[in-house]
Amino acid sequence: QLQPVESGGGSVQAGGSLRLSCAVSSYIYSGACLAWFRQAPGKEREGVASIDADSGRTYYSDSLKGRFTISQDSAKKTVYLQMNSLKPEDTAMYYCALGTFFGCNSFSRPDRYTNWGQGTQVTVSS
Repeated sequence: QLQPVESGGGSVQAGGSLRLSCAVSSYIYSGACLAWFRQAPGKEREGVASIDADSGRTYYSDSLKGRFTISQDSAKKTVYLQMNSLKPEDTAMYYCALGTFFGCNSFSRPDRYTNWGQGTQVTVSS
């Protein structure tokens, strides 16, 4: 199973929190750049955050830094996205992606990733 598997989406009221999980095959975890993207209806896919699986360094979209936190459990080969103070505009399908490119800080280009999960829906109501 080389496709990342997301979980943890759901419906929440504005101001609430959710934690998304992404389980990744151990065969492809090492050396990977793991990222969360989101896509709202009628909008382009947007990079949210990334984490370098080896160094643990994290990178964020400037507009979301401070509310969202990406982390990993290397032993479980799982990446998390903690989302706090959620807003209705955070409503989107959230995708986990894996790439093996140098420079995880430049994470926002979807074409750099080779493995994508099927997504998990996050809906924030006002």
